[in-house]
Amino acid sequence: MTTSCQHIDTTRFSLPTAFTKVYKDECTQCFDSQDLSEGIDVCLTCFNGGCVSSDRHHAKLHFEKTAHPLAVNIRRVVKPKREEGTPPPQKMSKLAILPENYEPTYEYITKVRCYACTGVEAPKSVNSEITSIVDAVLAATSSAKQSDIKAWEEEITACEHTLCLEQDAPHKLEPQSFAHCSMCDLKENLWLCLTCGHLACGRRHYDGSGGNNHAVDHAKQTGHAVACKLGTITPEGTADIYCYQCDDAKLDGNLATHLANWGINVLDQSKTEKSMTELQLEQNMKFDFSMTTEDGKHLEPKFGPGYTGIKNLGNSCYIASVLQSVFDIPAFQERYGVSLAQHAAECTVEDPATCWHCQMHKMADGLLSGRYSQPSKSDNDDGVPTQDGIAPSMLKTLIGRGHEEFSTMRQQDAFEFFQFLCKFLTQKEHAHDKHHDPTKLFDFTLESRLQCQQCHKVRYQLDDASAISLNIPARKVESDTATAMQDAAYEPVDFYECMDLFVADETVDGYNCPQCNTKTMADKSIKFKTVPDVLVIQARRFAFIDWVPQKLNIKINFPEGQINLDKYLGHGLQPGEEELPEDKAPEPTVDSGALEQLMAMGFGENRCKRALLNTGNNGAEVAMNWLFEHMEDPDIDAPLTAAAPESTSNADPAQVSMLMEMGFSAAQANKALRETDNNAERALDWLFSHPDDQGNDGAAQQEAQGPAGHASLPFDFGLQAFVSHKGTSVHCGHYVAHVLKDGDWILYNDNKVAVSVNAPIGEGYLYFLHKK
Repeated sequence: MTTSCQHIDTTRFSLPTAFTKVYKDECTQCFDSQDLSEGIDVCLTCFNGGCVSSDRHHAKLHFEKTAHPLAVNIRRVVKPKREEGTPPPQKMSKLAILPENYEPTYEYITKVRCYACTGVEAPKSVNSEITSIVDAVLAATSSAKQSDIKAWEEEITACEHTLCLEQDAPHKLEPQSFAHCSMCDLKENLWLCLTCGHLACGRRHYDGSGGNNHAVDHAKQTGHAVACKLGTITPEGTADIYCYQCDDAKLDGNLATHLANWGINVLDQSKTEKSMTELQLEQNMKFDFSMTTEDGKHLEPKFGPGYTGIKNLGNSCYIASVLQSVFDIPAFQERYGVSLAQHAAECTVEDPATCWHCQMHKMADGLLSGRYSQPSKSDNDDGVPTQDGIAPSMLKTLIGRGHEEFSTMRQQDAFEFFQFLCKFLTQKEHAHDKHHDPTKLFDFTLESRLQCQQCHKVRYQLDDASAISLNIPARKVESDTATAMQDAAYEPVDFYECMDLFVADETVDGYNCPQCNTKTMADKSIKFKTVPDVLVIQARRFAFIDWVPQKLNIKINFPEGQINLDKYLGHGLQPGEEELPEDKAPEPTVDSGALEQLMAMGFGENRCKRALLNTGNNGAEVAMNWLFEHMEDPDIDAPLTAAAPESTSNADPAQVSMLMEMGFSAAQANKALRETDNNAERALDWLFSHPDDQGNDGAAQQEAQGPAGHASLPFDFGLQAFVSHKGTSVHCGHYVAHVLKDGDWILYNDNKVAVSVNAPIGEGYLYFLHKK
């Protein structure tokens, strides 16, 4: 590019701010990154990242859609390792936990490209304005890093105990006071009581590490609530603060003053220990499924289409394991791979990173194309080739946006994420065309049966479901070495025994039988009315130990080959069974005080209640005026029913019209508004949570729609994938996925993919069974 290019002089730039999304790590529509030999192009107008590959060329596609002419091509190259004698890396800071052996440094190679001038190039020094904008892009925090930092930084606030902290008389603590815990010899994980200056060790972890609970004991004995972790104090006046009264991490806005009370000057401090957030991350990163066989041989790595690993973003293994399992399903591959192949050219969303179509296709393409599953030299000395894999940063940010848990980088439950992912996809698909929704493969119908033990009459009910949870019975093997419940050995359990327990009768105490008109005992059981194409099973191996859920190591013996579930089919009302009558609808509640006032005036109870209900329980005076206006109504003294007042039965036409503009039918809009008392916002949520409800009522809708799933026998399944969890607690640990491909079990351990010699099927947490 020469200075004769008009775009050099005519294009005006706005430098990115701290809040600007700069997509410089990777393309927003595929996983090509700045680490590839071609690098990626970052638009100098809107900072979108686009690949420059010859077959996709999303950077060029971005120019064709936006007419933004100039982009900077960024290529990142790893510098050689540090030589002996070079300065050490900077001191540890938050969000900077890296392998201890080598912290890579990079060199950035840039060139400016004008797409309006057929892609001719020039160095960034072509003029001062170009130099400034390119330097600003290089210096900016990338969008991925912004999301990570925001997710990691928990919203820690002050509490009444930090705001109203009262300290003992000031005095300077002697250096020897900081040498170790005042109650034992531990020298790390020390917490300073900000009230009295007492120094004690932290909590004992589940595995016995950490401390001896002396800081907790001190807080209980003295009532001193607030403590500061030594070693985390920075010159900026920040540190780990914990309130034992609130039992949570808190913020101390006057920390510098509170520490000065004990002779500690924050300006002289430096961070020498990991914070609580960093320790949690480190603990989870330590859990790792072995990539070697029992005889020490390395597992055979796999590369190519369908064998792409997913990088761990810190605590994102629960996402990776679920995505690997669902993208093995052909319907997911078709919907988000093949059918969206041309979506990038047609997408009208300004920022592709916020388009769920773009991000789901990006994930499908990344996992299935094989481009990002190429063997590379290992950093270890074992000589086993590895792969970089793909990082699901944009998809995680998009799906988790606004969610209290999935928007963070904390460890989450894989089953809860699977359910959340299905709900997210269902809402998005049904807003466009529900017939494309691949999550329908998980849907089926359960039949619940309730029988009163006194009159022996029964009731059957159908409920929609997308997964089942099996309680795994825990039978200890007697051992002298096991000291805790989670350390004990347990007998293996047969899969069909778990299924038998799932459908077994359970006793309902205090059932209010509509036939007996009294509280009785009842038996309740659940069976399949239909089965799905893919049955998802959660294996619940948890027990509460000291009020904390702990995982129990119980192996499930799965049948080899085909799994038949025929005997778990429900058959509905049987000959000789009598149905229970419908439950009596509860009478609507009214303001008892206003009711007494009206009845004291001589009005009958039924008409008083009717007046209060039809005036929204707004007091005796309003109800009395209603009574005077409706004294001649023929049903004024009729018994009340649970039906809503007539005044609230009709939907607001303006709200119906608004919902119809969003793509819903008039019947759907009217029913949603009826179900939510004409609240448009709640009606919209109701529509998204009832995507298959077409607005028909009761049996008519069920008859027209039919139950989800398959009702015809045989119910034969095969185990196709499972997700395993390693770790003692539901709050930490590591997830991996095993997927059956061409007769081999393939282990997906983050970005490591290999053939599993002895797949631990019996240790799974989530199982994906495909119908034969």
